[in-house]
Amino acid sequence: MCSITAILNSNAHADELRAAVLSISKRQRHRGPDWSGVFQHEHAVLAHERLAIVDVTSGAQPLLDRDTGTALAVNGEIYNHKQLRAETSDFPYQTGSDCEVILGLYRNHGRDLAHHLEGMFAFVLYDVDKDQWLIGRDPIGIIPLYYGHTADGALLVASEMKGIEPLCEDVSEFPPGHVWSSEDAAPKRYYEETWMDWETAPKQAYKK
Repeated sequence: MCSITAILNSNAHADELRAAVLSISKRQRHRGPDWSGVFQHEHAVLAHERLAIVDVTSGAQPLLDRDTGTALAVNGEIYNHKQLRAETSDFPYQTGSDCEVILGLYRNHGRDLAHHLEGMFAFVLYDVDKDQWLIGRDPIGIIPLYYGHTADGALLVASEMKGIEPLCEDVSEFPPGHVWSSEDAAPKRYYEETWMDWETAPKQAYKK
């Protein structure tokens, strides 16, 4: 159990941004006693409270793509990380963290990276070069994630509703099986399976 926090699309002063994200992250610190980390850029700041599970010595977050500066905050566990690491072996991995494969996938697949993930996860990724962000949540919503908007239009994201509720005009649960890119107006579903469609359910009746 970890927690992630992000403030995106903000024009606030750097000191105000950092103070705000630390305040939100502090409300979630019980979720990650092993490490606290912050990434800050002009219009975005990411924070992470970590409970170490995989690579307990060097998997501190937010994780960074050293070549591009892309930053990633993740709560969860990627079950197929070894396979994905092999498939993205051209990426300069810095740690043994299972979650770092999301950075490798982003470089190869961009906003479609979630299609390749197996596991339980919620993440916020910020691309410094493009000044774009990407948010995603696992298919059935095992890992919690919430988002809301401030009065000045900033987007706040957090693992717990109580982290952002005091600062937001509105707060919503981030829908499972969706990703949200800064290029889109709202989250979009990436996880589509036939079992989710009522029309595919068996129609044969059974006696008790």
